[in-house]
Amino acid sequence: MTELKEFKLGFDFIAKTSAGLEEVLLKELIEIGADDASVIKRGVSFRGDTSVLFKANYLARTAIRIIKPIGVFEVGDDKQLYEKVKKINWEDVFNLDQTFKVNAHVYNSELDHSQFVALRTKDAIVDQFRDKTGKRPWVEIDNADIYIDVHINDNVCTISLDSSGESLHKRGYRIDADKAPINEVLAAGMIALTGWNGEKDFYDPMCGSGTIAIEAAMKAMKIPAGYYRDRFAFMNWEGFDETLWENIKREANEKIIELECAIYASDRSKKAVNIAKTNLKNAALHKDIDLDVKYFDAIVPENKEGILVFNPPYGMRLEEINEINDLYSSIGDTLKKNFSGFEAWIITANMDAAKHIGLRTSARIELYNGPLESRLLKFELYQGTKKDKSGDERRPEGEWKKDRSRKPEDINRSNSEDRAERRDEGERRSFKKREEGEFKRPFKEKREDDWQKEKGDKGKKFGRSDERKPYRRSEKPKWKDAEEKGAFRKEGREFKNPFKEKREDNWRKDKGERSTKFGKGDERKPFVKPDKPKWKDNDDKGDVRKRDEDLFKKPQLGKPKKTEYTGDGKKGSRKKRPRLK
Repeated sequence: MTELKEFKLGFDFIAKTSAGLEEVLLKELIEIGADDASVIKRGVSFRGDTSVLFKANYLARTAIRIIKPIGVFEVGDDKQLYEKVKKINWEDVFNLDQTFKVNAHVYNSELDHSQFVALRTKDAIVDQFRDKTGKRPWVEIDNADIYIDVHINDNVCTISLDSSGESLHKRGYRIDADKAPINEVLAAGMIALTGWNGEKDFYDPMCGSGTIAIEAAMKAMKIPAGYYRDRFAFMNWEGFDETLWENIKREANEKIIELECAIYASDRSKKAVNIAKTNLKNAALHKDIDLDVKYFDAIVPENKEGILVFNPPYGMRLEEINEINDLYSSIGDTLKKNFSGFEAWIITANMDAAKHIGLRTSARIELYNGPLESRLLKFELYQGTKKDKSGDERRPEGEWKKDRSRKPEDINRSNSEDRAERRDEGERRSFKKREEGEFKRPFKEKREDDWQKEKGDKGKKFGRSDERKPYRRSEKPKWKDAEEKGAFRKEGREFKNPFKEKREDNWRKDKGERSTKFGKGDERKPFVKPDKPKWKDNDDKGDVRKRDEDLFKKPQLGKPKKTEYTGDGKKGSRKKRPRLK
């Protein structure tokens, strides 16, 4: 018989997060006192009292929402959803003076449209209030008082109250953002996966809006995740304990310390650096983070150890496609040249471009940057060689398929230099084989003197030392011999070449002599102009010309010579003007 679990007072909660960060969130919730915490898909389920709920919203860096389930049931269609949502006593949740908003998420269900599910849930809530009080609560899209979460998976519906309201990734410090900014929850999760806690220098060489650098400073200084945020949805719940909430915030804020390490953030875009500077001032961290406009290859670290965490472009935008491979190649060159002894963590969704970094990864973690499936790559940069526990010598990081006998001082070389060295070595090797006669190229171009060999030697190959016969013109074919031309002639006529070009003077022969051939000494008749056709004669113009003259004949002015009566003889009949003949 299995042992019974000890019952603890509290409520069931679910903390939502991004895919790949479930274990990080689980560790955070256990540290703040959550009970029965377990990983679910893109989240963690746990139990706790009201204080645990408040701490999860204020302290958890990788949580997106903290929701409290209030109803679970099966649904097959929209009618069942409407009826079962209406059975929940919504007057115990909020009142008519408060606004609400419904968010729906649907997976593998007969109801496959999330907006329709949210609409039917809203109708059931409104109709219940109207039936009981005659009035209805209003819906607010942006800043609602109560947030209701509907989750349907395999026709099982869970109705929950969202204690966070707006997503927890909206910390409150970011005023402006550069193009394609990274999510705050993802940035905090990346830093947590690196294991960095502020013990060594931190670099973000492609900072953009400064999100990664700010999250790193918040973690090193133990600033709570919700420190810059003013409101949460649980503040509008019935029975909100404001005293407990203030005590939890005060205890967390008292643990904030000064920054003990150096954090460097830079970007080649001056616009991005200005945006990051605005966000740093809003977070009051502009004096703690060193921000500068600088290219990555121009960064020279002050210490021999440190960590780099950055989010380079993925090449998804059209203007980046042509240069993305060169960018990743330069990242690898700079890491080998300037950051020996560091750890580098790079998140990217373009694995084809990441191959151009040219470094061996020691870890690959699957994450999602929004809808993009990405990888968090770890590169350990060593000087010299590293021996593992078995005693086998491993190649140093940055030496991609190179000789083990290479000297340590030659490690910090660029990929282009290595490729040039390998190319020169290959050319020397092939030239040596060619000298020894072993090198055979299947598509070797035919040399010019091969075409000048005589007929009997075409199938023979010559070496450099072989003596070649002088070029000799081949004998005249038999069909060109003057004695055998009669075989190609017809009696009384010379052989006619069908492809012979027509000479210019052939077109100048008269009509009766076009089919006759003339030699150089033959006398030619003068050209006679042919007779004019009858239809061109002035005496016989033809019917066409007569018709044209009648068509363009000018009308005669004055009274016509003849008038014809065209009426029917009755009173009021009209007379028409006759046509001219």
